Amino acid sequence: MSKQNIVSSIGLDGFIGKHKLWNKEQKKAAENLIQRLKTEDITYVRVTYCDQHGLTRGKMLPLKQFISVLENGLAATHALFAMDSANNIFLPVFSDDGGFGNAEMGGAGDMIMVPDPATFRVLPWADKTGWVLSDLYLKSGAAMPFSPRAILASQLQKLHAKGYELLIGLEVEFHVFKIDDPQLTMQASTQPPEPPSVSPLAHAYQYQGEQNLDEVAPILELFHQSLQALDLPIRSLEDEWGPAQCEITMEPLPAMQAADAMVLMRSTLKQVARRQGYLVTFMCKPALPNVYSSGWHLHQSLVDIKTGENIFATSKKDEFVSLIGQQYIAGLIEHARACTAFSNPTINGYKRMNSNALAPNRAVWSVDNKAACLRLANAGDPSVHIENRSGEPAANPYLFFASQLAAGMDGISKKRDPGPPLNDPYAQTDKTPLPASLMEAITALDESKLLRDAIGDTYIGYYLGLKRHEIHRFLSTVTDWEHKEYFERF
Repeated sequence: MSKQNIVSSIGLDGFIGKHKLWNKEQKKAAENLIQRLKTEDITYVRVTYCDQHGLTRGKMLPLKQFISVLENGLAATHALFAMDSANNIFLPVFSDDGGFGNAEMGGAGDMIMVPDPATFRVLPWADKTGWVLSDLYLKSGAAMPFSPRAILASQLQKLHAKGYELLIGLEVEFHVFKIDDPQLTMQASTQPPEPPSVSPLAHAYQYQGEQNLDEVAPILELFHQSLQALDLPIRSLEDEWGPAQCEITMEPLPAMQAADAMVLMRSTLKQVARRQGYLVTFMCKPALPNVYSSGWHLHQSLVDIKTGENIFATSKKDEFVSLIGQQYIAGLIEHARACTAFSNPTINGYKRMNSNALAPNRAVWSVDNKAACLRLANAGDPSVHIENRSGEPAANPYLFFASQLAAGMDGISKKRDPGPPLNDPYAQTDKTPLPASLMEAITALDESKLLRDAIGDTYIGYYLGLKRHEIHRFLSTVTDWEHKEYFERF
């Protein structure tokens, strides 16, 4: 399209303006984006959103059509929220409420994707292609009640009203494999499809060995170039413990920016790798020989919105962390079992929890001991913060952060005491165990008054149904272990 045809300002008569869906910062970002698109060599824009599984979905539009989306949003079926992790439909989407209990969501109709212009990026690996993340609304202008991004936004709004901001540091492990056979046949196009045959990039179990690092450096360098072009604050790229295992860490970001960064980072690595003949997976423990489980360590602290002061820092020489920080930790401990349904949302994620793969197994805290679920890092320092070491890299960041924040703030409001930090977390067998399975985790979630109050009964009920469907499919499948164990012998 001709650049002269791009409007110079955002109108107020479309869906977005009519329902006042952008704040002042977003309106300004949209105006700046319009000016940028007049000179930027962009042909297409991917309009995306984060679904219930933490994955991005969306549509690719020619630039001219994207401009109209900045006025009116973009329709997409809300029936996608009735799909489990294999895209099996688990709700009666053609009923009058779609199975969602909401009259506006019947008949597999449409919701509206409203781009957040502040998230716009130009994708370095896709020719002349922009990318933007969206919030989701119903046609009435009401927030789509099952949007994970909206759930986190609601929690953060309450936090900001108290004068605090949640800072998040990302530390994420994942696997990178060379694709030997992509299994792109009609016979392999099942639901879900047959996974590719893969091999590692290098041998393993030489943690942070420079020789191993050099072997995987070419793909890590490519990842870094792409992430840097997207303005993601990468802190380090590392060769991790197991074969084909790597890690990326980021500088601390405000919680919503960190969640958006996690979503964009995962999509970036998977797409960049695939174009080069590699497969990146954030599955916790792939079913491959000698593979090692991956985790997601979530670093969190509260800061004063006005001053930027770390609320967890203390000036007292006999304290590791402030009283508020201790109360926040106590809340995380008290609600750890229920929160695990969001930090470890897949069946596979509990293979790490049960194998003692340097993973926590009880709801305890410690000072700089990585066996604990909650590790106090940089104790006594102005940068003191809490590291939750229990999560898996496939977690939905918006739900993960929202549940952590709700638990921590409950500890503060009730002035809970976490007790003394533990020196040997694995030895404390009298402490509350973390869930050993997804079923155990969602049972704890079902019983959590706190998370029902914070996130809402409607969403918790929906999430429980989603995960119970996933678990039922798993339990109905005959595994290789069962066949080997019983077939010939009995």
